[in-house]
Amino acid sequence: MRPPAMAVSTLVDLSRYDSLQLTYSEVGRTAGPLPTGYHHVDRREPIGHGRDGFRAAADALVSWGMHRGAGLSVDATSGAAEVGSTVLMRIGPVRIPCRVVAVIDEPNRRGFAYGTLPGHPEQGEELFVVEFDPDSRAVTAHIAAFSRPGRWFTRLGGPLGRVVQRLATDRYFAALRRAAF
Repeated sequence: MRPPAMAVSTLVDLSRYDSLQLTYSEVGRTAGPLPTGYHHVDRREPIGHGRDGFRAAADALVSWGMHRGAGLSVDATSGAAEVGSTVLMRIGPVRIPCRVVAVIDEPNRRGFAYGTLPGHPEQGEELFVVEFDPDSRAVTAHIAAFSRPGRWFTRLGGPLGRVVQRLATDRYFAALRRAAF
């Protein structure tokens, strides 16, 4: 079952991102192993139980609901993550443009990875996957990422960037837990 089609925002013209290249060369490496020279995130947490919880969390994930549930404003070129779609997230004045580089659509695993575009505070890639274990009926979320500062002011922030990333990851897991119940 796929998420219902969501209205794609027309308030923001995302076409300006169409011709932009990703800001890193290691495309697809969130599938592992994570490349050297970056900060790494690799967290897996239980978020729910049962097939219905899996479907609800997976649908929220691929339709940008996890990001909205984490407090981000989201505009996307597609209602659900598709390879090549652009998503522009914002928190306050900070713009966070990304392009989807991979989609996972399996009976017990759903998710996607996106990479950073110029203007993103960081350079790198992030993978989000919701998994269902048919034996235990456990629903788990997995987030893997590699990143490094992408703009001069984030380079100045150093450790602050890691704190922000950890808080964002915590909020993503919380949003998926809410969706799974």
